[in-house]
Amino acid sequence: MSAKFIGAGSPLVDVLGRVDDAFVDSVGGEKGGMIMVDHNEMDSIIDSLANPEVAPGGSASNTLIGLMKLGESGAFLGKVGRDQRGDYFVESFESAGGSAHAFKSCAFTPTGTCISLVTPDAQRTLRTHLGAAATLAVDEVSKADFENCTHAHLEGYMLFNYDLTIKTLHAAKEAGCTVSLDLAAFEVVQANAEVLGEILDQYIDMVFANEDEAKAWCGSEDPQVALDSLSKYCDVVAVKLGPEGAWVRKGEETVFVNSYKVEAVDTTGAGDLWASGFLYGLYNDYGLEKSAKLGAKTGSEVVQIMGAVIPEAGWDRIKTFLNEL
Repeated sequence: MSAKFIGAGSPLVDVLGRVDDAFVDSVGGEKGGMIMVDHNEMDSIIDSLANPEVAPGGSASNTLIGLMKLGESGAFLGKVGRDQRGDYFVESFESAGGSAHAFKSCAFTPTGTCISLVTPDAQRTLRTHLGAAATLAVDEVSKADFENCTHAHLEGYMLFNYDLTIKTLHAAKEAGCTVSLDLAAFEVVQANAEVLGEILDQYIDMVFANEDEAKAWCGSEDPQVALDSLSKYCDVVAVKLGPEGAWVRKGEETVFVNSYKVEAVDTTGAGDLWASGFLYGLYNDYGLEKSAKLGAKTGSEVVQIMGAVIPEAGWDRIKTFLNEL
């Protein structure tokens, strides 16, 4: 089965928990960030959560599922364990209309998990155990995974494995895909500062950053500075400012789009679903401003619920919005 869009990254099962700031302080690290943990620490945190919710997750996967809900065809390159969570993830992706042709599996390592700790201000702090996703090997990725796809969307977390990232990008480009990269977390930008410019310059057509990632990239809190800097490498740049809106640039065109004011309960998946709407708009000839508005709409729907799975009522509102755009 061919697909117009393909995501690449870590297929993870999300475990969502409502916590207070004291709980976030107790697990260490900066609030709003992402830290890798081992299996034992992952289980310890999960055991401490009251009534956690489980949902399919992973940054690029969230974006692809959003695109498929908008009517596009999608596939995913990533590795799951041959276990209950792995079956759950692949079945969830297929039930959304996706192709499983590029999934890989591992018999000896469990499917990856991401804990999303959601505080009353709707901020999410992530703790991730990649599990089987981290065992995806360079020689398992090939041009064939991307054949007949138009666009590949990569999550920034892949940058922690430089060789795999380069192989994936090379295969996507060899198959004729345009490529977008979501920078994912400020820790990703900080840890990969030495190679990120080279990767953006050689492989990436579109780059998406939130305000923290933009600051980590350019050292300035001014989004225009980040926009100008990233535009030296990529034709399409988005700097998202959460509830304040987003700056987007394509070539010589630059626009600012306001966010849609809603009551946010959880920002998990906000950037991922923003990318769904934006990519759908661009590849269906809506133009830069309307594409960014659609991204703002899809992002505004996901923050109103726990997790990154927008309910059907939300998609109905998005499709009505799209018809009126």
